[in-house]
Amino acid sequence: MSDTAPLVRLAGVGKHYGNIIALQDVSLEVAKGEVVCVLGDNGAGKSTLIKIASGLHRHDSGTYEVSGERVEFGSPREALDRGIATVYQDLAVVPLMPVWRNFFLGSERRKGIGRLDIDYMRRTTKSELLEMGIDLRDVDQPIGTLSGGERQCVAIARAVHFGAKVLILDEPTAALGVKQAGVVLRYIVRARERGLGVIFITHNPHHAYPVGDRFLLLKRGRGIGYHRKEEVTREQLTALMAGGAELEELAHELEGVESQAAQDLSADAKRLGLTDA
Repeated sequence: MSDTAPLVRLAGVGKHYGNIIALQDVSLEVAKGEVVCVLGDNGAGKSTLIKIASGLHRHDSGTYEVSGERVEFGSPREALDRGIATVYQDLAVVPLMPVWRNFFLGSERRKGIGRLDIDYMRRTTKSELLEMGIDLRDVDQPIGTLSGGERQCVAIARAVHFGAKVLILDEPTAALGVKQAGVVLRYIVRARERGLGVIFITHNPHHAYPVGDRFLLLKRGRGIGYHRKEEVTREQLTALMAGGAELEELAHELEGVESQAAQDLSADAKRLGLTDA
């Protein structure tokens, strides 16, 4: 293991399912205190990349390194043991259970034989959330009463508490309104400030650009761009993701349709005697 190596490096990674190529020759790396945003529309390959990075699937080609050491994870548990935690969009929480219970779900603290150390878990949940800037008055409230953004932030704080060095965030702002998305983005910055590496998966360049240090653009399983923030503007990022040439071609087509529609309306008006001509 190397202290100077990136926390995670994927080089030339590919994945296929039978004859279907889901990912081909994709590379990225994330260092301590860095946010790498992976952008792409549906079908771009983002989900496959998450599955490889989180240990759910093995890559078929290329290399995967953690702190300079080559790895081939056989399960998400193996990735988690190496400090790589994934927070999925559909959070695995029990809505009617208290916040503290969800925070320690599957990793409960016990005292004596079989007894839960509830006081410790309550205190720890409260302090860890405060450390991330989340001030909940009552950690006994059901987690289902929190907003979507707050639930995402609890999941991030939980991953940090249990030793995550790299956070993989799967579309954390996709189903949120503007204000709640801003809450999540703020905590992504907090995680970066604490020295974590963050891989932020999103289809929204307006959410990615304010927090990202590097941007990987995917399209149909291939990387179509990998830029540092100083190399690309928000507008360029949006155009690259949307496909500037395709949008320009569509605009010309729409102009042609509008022109033809206007001609048809004019002809109909003349036929019905609604014009002076």
